[in-house]
Amino acid sequence: MKKIGFLSFGHWAPSPQSGTRSASDALLQSIDLAVEAERLGLDGAYFRVHHFARQIGSPFPLLAAVGARTQRIEIGTAVIDMRYENPLYMAEDAGAADLIAGGRLQLGISRGSPEQVIDGWRYFGYAPAEGETEADMARRHAERFLDVLRGEGFAPPNPRPMFQNPPGLLRVEPYAEGLRDRIWWGSSSNATAVWAAQHGMNLQSSTLKTDESGEPLHLQQAAQIRTYLEAWREAGHEREPRVSVSRSIFPLMDARDRMYFGDAGERGDQIGMIDAETRAVFGRTYAAEPDVLIEQLRQDEAIAAADTLLLTIPNQLGVAYNAHVLEAILTHVAPALGWR
Repeated sequence: MKKIGFLSFGHWAPSPQSGTRSASDALLQSIDLAVEAERLGLDGAYFRVHHFARQIGSPFPLLAAVGARTQRIEIGTAVIDMRYENPLYMAEDAGAADLIAGGRLQLGISRGSPEQVIDGWRYFGYAPAEGETEADMARRHAERFLDVLRGEGFAPPNPRPMFQNPPGLLRVEPYAEGLRDRIWWGSSSNATAVWAAQHGMNLQSSTLKTDESGEPLHLQQAAQIRTYLEAWREAGHEREPRVSVSRSIFPLMDARDRMYFGDAGERGDQIGMIDAETRAVFGRTYAAEPDVLIEQLRQDEAIAAADTLLLTIPNQLGVAYNAHVLEAILTHVAPALGWR
């Protein structure tokens, strides 16, 4: 394990029990937590994107703000739902945010998960072409996005432009050098992991996965990672790929931790349906004293196979508490797992 980041879903709720009661709270606290995570020595700050929900919906203003407030930490998403995206406009936003951050963006994209409204992407102006599924549309948007990120000109210039053009075909600006190699695909199945490898994307595997064997999540993810790496080698890419897995991990250090998560570690993986046709395995929460956590996590084959671990956080418990959790992991658990 080489890198550890946090993954926030950016939830907010106008409730007295929530420490994040508005969209403003969620965004500003996300920036503050990224700054604090960098101070603690964490490697990455990642954010989930959901539309029509009391969560983070438009990631690029947040990513740019985090980039302006930090110096070292990787800044990413896990994931952006490509059913909702205009690939060219997204390339402009991503290029600008990456330049502000000094080349630290790590963008996770995907076909998305079940959303809050029916076919929400239609309200954004998108619909599958004839014969396409919504997943096909997401992959088509992703392929166009990847093409644009290569930085090659494709648009014929106006012979009488408002401003002078460089010679040749024009590309989307601003262009961020190297961002194409920092795109990840959030994959829930072995087949889409292969597709990601063929297209030269890094791999993100979440706390749930399509149940393809009936085995525990970590074993299915480890097999998925092996399948992905083999497909990467067969594709002949020159660079080394990156692979992340997400986990919910809470060291029980004090009374607060035990109040919030004392019983959570007693439950194992769960099986559920993420839509009418798809059976999925949902990963367990790891919650125990640090020495117990270390032994449990050493048995997690997917963590061992990945180079990046994303820690899902309860963002509505506030910046200070989440910083406490992250510091406990970095201090008492991560070194025993090979971090640093």
